[in-house]
Amino acid sequence: MTYTHRISVFIWTLIFSCMVAVTGRAQTQQTDEGSLFGGVEVSVDVVGPIQATVSSYGQYEAQLRVNLRGRYFPVAEVGIGTSDHEDDATRLHYKTSAPFFRLGCDFNVLKNKRDIYRLYVGVRAAYTSYKYDLSHPGVEDPVWGGTSMYSVEDAECSYCWAEALAGVQAKIAGPVHLGWSLRYRKRLTADEGDIGKSWYVPGYGTSGKSAFGATFSVIIVL
Repeated sequence: MTYTHRISVFIWTLIFSCMVAVTGRAQTQQTDEGSLFGGVEVSVDVVGPIQATVSSYGQYEAQLRVNLRGRYFPVAEVGIGTSDHEDDATRLHYKTSAPFFRLGCDFNVLKNKRDIYRLYVGVRAAYTSYKYDLSHPGVEDPVWGGTSMYSVEDAECSYCWAEALAGVQAKIAGPVHLGWSLRYRKRLTADEGDIGKSWYVPGYGTSGKSAFGATFSVIIVL
C-alpha cells in the first residue's frame, strides 16, 4: 500500500468514525425534533454533464444522503470524471475517464429542522485513482526531415483531497427537491506519475493545490 493510499484510508476511516459517533449521539438524545431516522435522499448533479458538453472536461455524479433528525446528513458521493482536451498552444492532447469517490457529512444550520428549506454546511474526503493518455501530432525536423511523434498511454495517477461546502435545499413538489452548493477543494496528497502533472483530475477539476466548484442537484426524498 502506497503512502497516498494509506493517507486516503485514514481519512475515510476518520470520516466514517465521525458519522458513527454522530449517529450514536443522536440515538441518546431525547428531543422534540422527531425520530432519529428521517429518510434517505438520492440525487444527481446537473452541472457536471452540462460542463462536459460545453467544455473539454466534466463529470457525472450521484449522491446518497441519510437524514438523521433533520440535522445530520451522512453523505456518500460517486461519479465518473472525463476529459478530452487539446491545448491550443502546445497541441498536446489529454484524455482520461475514471471514477471518483467522496464521503462526508452535511449539517443543517437552520433552527427549524422540519422546514421545507435547508441551509447547510458540510465536509468531504475524496479520492480518485486514474489513468490518462497524452499525445502530440508531431514536430517536423527542419534539418533532417521527418516527424518526431510523442505519445504516452495509461499514465497512472492518484489524488486525495478534502472539500468544504455550503449549500441550500428547497422542496419543490412531493418528494422532489432542488439543491445548490458551492465547494472549496484542497489537495491533500497526490501521485502525479512519472511524466509530470496531469491536466485534469476526475472529480476535482483541473489539477492544482486548490480549486472551486459548484453543484446543482435534483433530489428525490425516499
